[in-house]
Amino acid sequence: MAQSGLDLFPYTRMRRMRRDDFSRRLMSENTLTVADLIYPVFVLEGTNCREPIPSMPGIERLSIDLLVEEAKQLHALGIPAIAIFPVTPSDKKSLMAEEAYSPDGLAQRTVKALKAACPELGVITDVALDPFTVHGQDGIIDDTGYVMNDITTEILIKQALSHADAGADVVAPSDMMDGRIGAIRDALEEAGHIHTRIMAYSAKYASSYYGPFRDAVGSAGNLKGADKKTYQMDPANSDEAIREIALDLQEGADMVMVKPGMPYLDVVKRVKSEFGVPTFAYQVSGEYAMHKAAIDNGWLAEKPVVMESLLAFKRAGADGILTYFAKQAAIWLNEQ
Repeated sequence: MAQSGLDLFPYTRMRRMRRDDFSRRLMSENTLTVADLIYPVFVLEGTNCREPIPSMPGIERLSIDLLVEEAKQLHALGIPAIAIFPVTPSDKKSLMAEEAYSPDGLAQRTVKALKAACPELGVITDVALDPFTVHGQDGIIDDTGYVMNDITTEILIKQALSHADAGADVVAPSDMMDGRIGAIRDALEEAGHIHTRIMAYSAKYASSYYGPFRDAVGSAGNLKGADKKTYQMDPANSDEAIREIALDLQEGADMVMVKPGMPYLDVVKRVKSEFGVPTFAYQVSGEYAMHKAAIDNGWLAEKPVVMESLLAFKRAGADGILTYFAKQAAIWLNEQ
């Protein structure tokens, strides 16, 4: 004989609400929309140039003219913003990363072209020095190869200002130097860029999932097997991420980022639960490459797996997702 009580079987049958599509939809706790997507793009010098990235099948480096056309398509799909990453020619790289803040640099020219052609599309720029240094590190190094914090921050300020001057809507420091968010915020305010938002890569881990990205921007060869463990976070740590988030918010960050994404959804959840601020996650190049390899080999079904992976970010609490699947996901979402 069945026991009484609302929480006991058969009075409670959890499968009742799962039986039909309409009831599953009514009780769905999280929803993925096009408004949740940010598309990272790689830009290179030249005209009418596109280069495939072997470790990221389906993703290409584009010259500014082709990227502008791509941006128009992305905007038409409803994607709110793109994040641009420049591919710096080797002859423009240096020990002091001067090209990072050149007003005529590739990133700066790209921002101007994008905002002129598609002003309503949000443009996010990467504030970091690794594409511009001969050694591939995110900052200026001393004689031992150690990345020096304060002198690096001075250059990051110049880089962020050059992006804001070009018209960037959001500057995104991804370098993990201490104190750089406050320094950049002060500089932006002083220069009159009071509306320029800061998306801080606050919890960026020293991850092994970044390999294809470094191929894409041409910094992998410069690193020559070195790592970034003295400034990016230890994958073992979660409490440390909360401290980093708190500091960046105190220094003036408008949004915070956890990177990589799926292996760190617990961190995303903690950040959103503890701070309640705009929280973003980056489904990085290694995550994309793994999915694509399995999909291209026929081991996983593309659409359901990609959409499930993106929904997981929303369930964890992410307000937005940087993902190389953004364009395809937007197409699928618009078809629904």
